[in-house]
Amino acid sequence: MTKMSSLLVFFVGLVLVGVAASSKFEELYQPAWAFDHFIHDGELLKLKLDNYSGAGFGSKSKYMFGKVSIQLKLVEGDSAGTVTAFYMSSEGPNHNEFDFEFLGNSTGEPYSVQTNVYVNGVGNREQRLDLWFDPTKDFHTYSIFWNQRQVVFLVDETPIRVHTNLEHKGIPFPKDQAMGVFSSIWNADDWATQGGRVKTDWSHAPFIATYKDFTIDACECPVGVSSSAASPENAKRCSSSEDKKYWWDEPTMSELNLHQSHQLMWVRANHMVYDYCTDTARFPVTPAECVHHRH
Repeated sequence: MTKMSSLLVFFVGLVLVGVAASSKFEELYQPAWAFDHFIHDGELLKLKLDNYSGAGFGSKSKYMFGKVSIQLKLVEGDSAGTVTAFYMSSEGPNHNEFDFEFLGNSTGEPYSVQTNVYVNGVGNREQRLDLWFDPTKDFHTYSIFWNQRQVVFLVDETPIRVHTNLEHKGIPFPKDQAMGVFSSIWNADDWATQGGRVKTDWSHAPFIATYKDFTIDACECPVGVSSSAASPENAKRCSSSEDKKYWWDEPTMSELNLHQSHQLMWVRANHMVYDYCTDTARFPVTPAECVHHRH
């Protein structure tokens, strides 16, 4: 091997250090509860909700920055009252959390997705939109991208929400807690469909959410470090330096590009049905991040 080749291999190794990427469920995740409500069908994983229990799983590791994705086909037919969630979360009362919640619907009604962002244990940042396709007929990709500048929620690579770092305005941003990746299905008929007016019809059970192609391309945190509520070491080791370069720190990843910005504007204009930023009944004073966000 030439000296140049040796240097190249060394550099590539530095670039990829701490990055995990795979698509096998058992490599990345493990069941968290209701093991008997998991159905393995070839490359597919199905979670079952019935009147006894829902089910959920979580990642074996925790991560700082990067991108996590799943392909998911939601509950078919009358899914009113059910919620299927895909989210990232740290631990403790001051945790950070990024949520996708897919709210079941009565047959013929549009399927809604609700997103939420918790920072230091405080949420109440719900946005809700109706999807522009039927998510029960085929698999679609749902992703969360996270770096020190922004959190982006994506559906089939179309951004549907951006939460921007506004620390320069005195607004906290989630960047110092390693997060696990989770998904679950459960009964939430006290609020999920039309504010709880439509209840779960258990005659249609079991309700099945189907998954495939689990991908995590993110900075994996050592177990001893990731268990702490907040660690500057996490952010430091998962950020680019002279020794290592992470793709999520590239300048092009610090904000949406022009095409993505137009996509987000299209989603907001045509599919958003609720935004906490404009809910003056809940928030007579506009939340600070809403005043400064560009989107």
